[in-house]
Amino acid sequence: MKGMATLDVRDLSVSYLSDAGVMLNAAQGISFQVNQGESLGIVGESGCGKSTVMFALLRLLPEAGRIVSGNVYLDEQDILQYSEAEMCDVRWSQISMVFQGAMNALNPVRSIESQIVEALKVHGIEKNTQRARERTAELLELVGISRERGPQYPHQYSGGMRQRAVIAMALACNPKVLIADEPTTALDVMIQAQILKLLGRLQQELNLALVIVTHDLGVVAEICDDVLVMYGGVAVERGSADAIFNHAQHPYTQKLLKAFPDVANPNADLVSIPGSPPRLDDLPPGCRFAPRCHVREERCSTEKPELIEIESGHWIACHRAQRETV
Repeated sequence: MKGMATLDVRDLSVSYLSDAGVMLNAAQGISFQVNQGESLGIVGESGCGKSTVMFALLRLLPEAGRIVSGNVYLDEQDILQYSEAEMCDVRWSQISMVFQGAMNALNPVRSIESQIVEALKVHGIEKNTQRARERTAELLELVGISRERGPQYPHQYSGGMRQRAVIAMALACNPKVLIADEPTTALDVMIQAQILKLLGRLQQELNLALVIVTHDLGVVAEICDDVLVMYGGVAVERGSADAIFNHAQHPYTQKLLKAFPDVANPNADLVSIPGSPPRLDDLPPGCRFAPRCHVREERCSTEKPELIEIESGHWIACHRAQRETV
């Protein structure tokens, strides 16, 4: 990427303090960049640290969470150095998030309109209540909801409409960066396609820097320019969507792709990955994927592979892949 990215995350590490007083590494050395009008997909199994990284960007980690090291540059300003008061000005006005589970993200006893109006007034976008309501109606129509539905409550919306309402709320303060955490979870296939199409359209129309967090490779293939693959709290592969989907080098990425249905070959057998991701209190000393890897070598159990650029814009953390591409 040319120049400084809109969102530039460098060597971000996040840990959780356990009840026993032990620091558990949930994410370690994560780096990525996203420019205006571009999109990044962060993929991996549940528990790999995807959502932890996103909450760290917004400084919304739970009480036990700790940002251990790293930098998060938003328009060249390291927001990890900001005070909480300064972060309150950044959240939603510069970087916002569509949280996983729309019903949990909305207040069930307040209308959709009132919740968006509150966001507009709190962040100083619209001080006047009537103008805030008009802006809310425009936002709802932007995401495909009739303005007449604004006074209704979350339970009166379908699952897809609630997700659209949450997207409208995230866009209320005209952010530069939009994070979508599992935006299609619990939605049927047709609604998933509509939400993805909506996100893609909004990204282009509003020139958003879009980050999508998901375990669904189909979501990433649909709208993402670049892909970051995480496993066990670390990045194992990073590159363009073309490089990841057509020239994946890490064994974990290859297995993930084979576990995803191929529409061009619907009769092909799906591949499962034996075992489970490592627990935070029992991380392998070498490569974190080694216990489940079908091509592991002796050194994989003791030596942690570094994330190395094997070709322009394509990064791999795998001893075998690095050796074979030299």
